Amino acid sequence: MTGRQRVRATDSKHRLFAASMSLIGERGHHSVTVDEIAAAAGVSKGTVYYNFGSKAQLIGQLIRFGADVLFERLEAGVANPDPVAGFRDMVTASLEFMEAYPSFAQLWVSEQWQSRSEWADTLEELREEIIAVIRTALDRLRTAGGHPAVERADPAALATAIFGAVLIMGRDRQVFHPERGIGQCVDAVMAFAAVG
Repeated sequence: MTGRQRVRATDSKHRLFAASMSLIGERGHHSVTVDEIAAAAGVSKGTVYYNFGSKAQLIGQLIRFGADVLFERLEAGVANPDPVAGFRDMVTASLEFMEAYPSFAQLWVSEQWQSRSEWADTLEELREEIIAVIRTALDRLRTAGGHPAVERADPAALATAIFGAVLIMGRDRQVFHPERGIGQCVDAVMAFAAVG
């Protein structure tokens, strides 16, 4: 759909992603060592360095890997023949992803708005790709008609606002309102976007 190049998913990458996100969630990426990540993932430290070169490169690739998992879920929503249901699917998938990988969302939020993040270029590229997928969903809603607020709004600004709303809603739910169900959050984002 988007033509983006995916990071090759392997069992060891899944394990490294899960282990890294768990450790980073507990202590932050600055406090986690490659030895700890390798041990938690059940691979050797040499394997990590052979495949990634450094901890910074490992985390950069894991950010890409996590984004690929998210993109697969977002693109499934775009593929839904009903644009409103597809948009709802995208919002739901995003919030479910954040629930499954809370440390990824935490890392994304903390690094996204830092002026000197090691992964600023990667995050900016991935942010633009996510916004492009959201714009595709919004274009489908415009084409279908019946969504005046979507039809009036600047597409890039609305896509950015939705991206921010979902990201903040997901983090708010994790940190402050775990009792709030994903369905309630989806309904709030749908109302915010004036869709369905």
